[in-house]
Amino acid sequence: MAAFAAPGQPGQHRRSPRSHFVTDPLYEWTATCEERFGTHPVQVVHEWNTAVHVQDNESDAKKRAFTKAELHAFFAHCDDEVARIRAFGRKGWLPAFRDAMLFKTAYAYGLRRNETRMLDAADFGRNPHGGEFGEYGRCQVRFGKAKKGSPPKRRGVLTVFGWTPDVLDEWFTEVRPLFGTDNSPAAWPSERGMRIGCQRLNSRFIAYRKALGLDDGLDFHSFRRSYVTHLIEDGWDPRFVQEQVGHEHASTTSLYTCVSSDFRTRTLRRHLDSTIAAALQTQTGRQA
Repeated sequence: MAAFAAPGQPGQHRRSPRSHFVTDPLYEWTATCEERFGTHPVQVVHEWNTAVHVQDNESDAKKRAFTKAELHAFFAHCDDEVARIRAFGRKGWLPAFRDAMLFKTAYAYGLRRNETRMLDAADFGRNPHGGEFGEYGRCQVRFGKAKKGSPPKRRGVLTVFGWTPDVLDEWFTEVRPLFGTDNSPAAWPSERGMRIGCQRLNSRFIAYRKALGLDDGLDFHSFRRSYVTHLIEDGWDPRFVQEQVGHEHASTTSLYTCVSSDFRTRTLRRHLDSTIAAALQTQTGRQA
């Protein structure tokens, strides 16, 4: 949809699905406007200077979040694969361990795929207001999703899950050094390059999803959907969740929220019970 403003009249825009006709010389509207109003319309919004619709990935009705049981099963399968490969004495256990840690980190901070794979070891640090998380109280995202024509968007994400520091500490202190990454800043090094590629992450994710018999409505982005959904279900403030995932508008965050029927039932029951309790208390007070 295009937007237009007449010269000398900033802020006065006309929007129409067919507004490109207004400035098309074939229709002679510019000449008519010059004749009648002494000015002419100018197109100010084009495909090249507007952001791509940010909800495209969420428009597919099949896409969804993990349930907590599915997520637990997925991560358990990740760990089992590492143990299985290692038991056979194969070298592939290191990449499998890395990918398991990467998947868990994507969920732990509600990250997109590229945001996760572009993390450096130095992007994790202390949160002075969350000392219990130690050296992993905060994750600095440097390659957030950018608007078209803009640089990557940065944001800091605070650690919220108690298990996150243990997972990251094991990776960075015990396993990552086995990759021989002394000169690499990458949090998730590749066997053949500095960073793991998107295709490798996709293939690993799909293999695990198929092994568990899960549907294709789950993809890497489901870690992010799950993060939003599970925090909302657990009672976290929606504005806090919005800031954590870097959404400019609350309506965007709401698209990611796929609360379970159990959550809705518990919420309904809690409000009904409180309403009934309040009514009974009022009635008792009147009788007294």
